[in-house]
Amino acid sequence: MDFIKRISLLLAAVCAAVPFGVRAQDGSTAYNFLNITSSARIYGLGGVNISLVDEDVSVIDQNPALLGPEMNGQVALNYMHYLGGSNFAGLRYTHSASDHGAWAATVQYFGYGSMKETDVSGNIMGEFAPKDVAFGGTYSHDITDRLRGGIALKGLYSSYAEFSAFALATDLGINYFDPDRDLSLSLVVANLGGQVKRFNESYDRLPIDVRLGWSQTFGTFPVRFSVTAWNLTKWHLPYVETGDGSETGDPVVKDSFGSNLFRHLVFGADLVSSPNYYISIGYNYKTRTDMSTYSRSFISGFSIGGGITVKSLGINLALAQPHTGGTTLMFNLSYNLSDLLH
Repeated sequence: MDFIKRISLLLAAVCAAVPFGVRAQDGSTAYNFLNITSSARIYGLGGVNISLVDEDVSVIDQNPALLGPEMNGQVALNYMHYLGGSNFAGLRYTHSASDHGAWAATVQYFGYGSMKETDVSGNIMGEFAPKDVAFGGTYSHDITDRLRGGIALKGLYSSYAEFSAFALATDLGINYFDPDRDLSLSLVVANLGGQVKRFNESYDRLPIDVRLGWSQTFGTFPVRFSVTAWNLTKWHLPYVETGDGSETGDPVVKDSFGSNLFRHLVFGADLVSSPNYYISIGYNYKTRTDMSTYSRSFISGFSIGGGITVKSLGINLALAQPHTGGTTLMFNLSYNLSDLLH
């Protein structure tokens, strides 16, 4: 319990300090693959959701406080065909630590296909296959009967041609869950840490972020609604709008109050009328505006998902089309190994 209290105090201190510290830094971040979920359940809800309380172990990549002893013995495989030639895959296992705690181990691979390698003059020297690997562990513990805290530690290895780097990152999370109202509230500080080994002399920052989440059903209506606020370390998230392609002219930078507000929010809803299946839909305005060219599809920013559970086996699928040039598909397969012992 002392360990969890220290986590809570550290999380409170970080939440107060991180937004100011990050705003004072210049330059862009690297390691943005950390913002890509490995959960089809989450991807179907817009790609970011830190408050979804469910016994599916894949959701803990969003918030370590979503891990719990109720997930004991689960093993989960995930695969995602991303944009271009990118393919991601991973494995996760969780085990109860007591009646009020649990731990999990994770490894995740991000492959970006084959790319041409050139010299400074543009001459093709061959091809290389860039990749990132994230691995680590997660621990959570119940602080009260409705409040749970968690911490995730991650090692990050990157290899791009002859260059490689290694970084360490930490996620800290708290979740409040009221089962009587099916109300879930969460706070996460994600990707605290830095590089241990650099690609070169330049230091690449991690995408440190503060996130807030809300999920709830209302009465007997079998739909759970979710809103997640992310990128809270900075208010301005401008993007460039190029129009619909029918006119010529310079691109327009969009940085209005409304644009910035909605680029911080991800909306989701899932049908939860049965514990054996679900259907979900999500909307991520930032994804849509990041793809703000005339060839962006009407459904850009939307995602859909669904899943079934048969005894100890769970199958989840999610689909999105961020741009007409690419459709993304995510697949999760989970099984509860503890059921084999009964």
